[in-house]
Amino acid sequence: MSTGNGADSAPAHISDTTVATTTRKSTFASLRVRNYRLFFTGAIVSNTGTWMARITQDWLVLSLTGSAAAVGITTALQFLPMLLFALYGGVIADRYPKRRLLLLSQGALGLCGLALAVLTLSGHVQVWHVYLIAFLLGMVTVVDNPARQSFVSEMVGPAQLRNAVSLNSANFQSARLVGPAAAGLLIASVGSGWAFLVNGLSFLAPVAALLMMRTSELHRAERAPRGKGQLREGLRYVAGRPELIWPIALVGFVGTFGFNFPIWLTAFADGVFHVGPGAYGFLNTLMAVGSLVGALLSARRGTSRLRTLVGAAVAFGVLEIAAALSPAFWLFALLLVPIGMLGLTVNVTANSSVQMATDPVMRGRVMSLYMMVFVGGTPLGAPLVGWITDTYGARVGFAAGGAVSLAAAVLIGLVLARVGGLRLRVDLRRGHPHVRFVPRERLATAA
Repeated sequence: MSTGNGADSAPAHISDTTVATTTRKSTFASLRVRNYRLFFTGAIVSNTGTWMARITQDWLVLSLTGSAAAVGITTALQFLPMLLFALYGGVIADRYPKRRLLLLSQGALGLCGLALAVLTLSGHVQVWHVYLIAFLLGMVTVVDNPARQSFVSEMVGPAQLRNAVSLNSANFQSARLVGPAAAGLLIASVGSGWAFLVNGLSFLAPVAALLMMRTSELHRAERAPRGKGQLREGLRYVAGRPELIWPIALVGFVGTFGFNFPIWLTAFADGVFHVGPGAYGFLNTLMAVGSLVGALLSARRGTSRLRTLVGAAVAFGVLEIAAALSPAFWLFALLLVPIGMLGLTVNVTANSSVQMATDPVMRGRVMSLYMMVFVGGTPLGAPLVGWITDTYGARVGFAAGGAVSLAAAVLIGLVLARVGGLRLRVDLRRGHPHVRFVPRERLATAA
């Protein structure tokens, strides 16, 4: 892995379409590290609670307002702080001990969940309460996200980083298998407030895991000293590296326009197929199955290739358009599995590529920029997608998101090919790859 400071190192990364390489390991290799095992265990508990709260929040807002646009506003408010303040969160993550920051942020996330539970269980909840707590969750996430992303390397070291990033995603998606189904059952049987209560209490698990870690076994990471211009320094660092800026740009488009599933799934469940909260939870579970498969496959792969990233993003956009046009519920539900798998592949491949191509002292700022464009773009995309969905229907809204993702993947793939000195080669001979990118000089030789 190269982490050179000069921008002139970029073409070497791009010419062979490999951003970072690791040796092939077992799927669960990083779980041999005790500190990471504790982190993983605590995270699966809180992630389950988070998915319960996410599904319950969307359904609660839809019940209170009857508007897909209101669901989009809630989502936008939760991710707006990431758009506005993410880079400052990255500076904080690079400057202070990440374990200490995570203890504070995970505790604050738990308190937000408990506050929403009290409001809902008491019968006093109004939509503005949900909006406010969604915004507060976003403010905490500004610091929690870059600290959590970059803390992984301190637990497992660079050799296991890609595997651990993939397992983090598998952890999140495993919780997604349980959380939506549990949320649907709780909403239907005892009400939304109990799901919010479980979420708030679930954050005790990661706090306990962080307290139980052996700090002597953490890999020491250089921390950025206090100083002016650190935010600008991070932006200049990314701007000079095509192997960083183009994957970040691609996940920005996909995250902003292609990942608005809270809006689309509620609209399809309620307005297109006319099913209840139980079936809505089932749709989320099917997406989680695909996402989990994608995460486990990523954990086994030894490389993070730009062609994998671009190819997965192209297929993701195509399948979203196909799902939007599905005439039957069963076909729509079935397509959510590969959509989840490909969406997760895009995220994990870009995430691990960017982390492994970044100097450790800059990792908090780089990952905050990554999360800003991937997650922080939602405040821009969610209200627009929600408006399109309300005005023109769920099918048009879903198809539009897929079309933007597809177009971005094709255009950025062509840019990466040009920057890396690659050309498209078509070979119709049996036993040979039919379509692939090859270096220009190799294409000239073959001709």
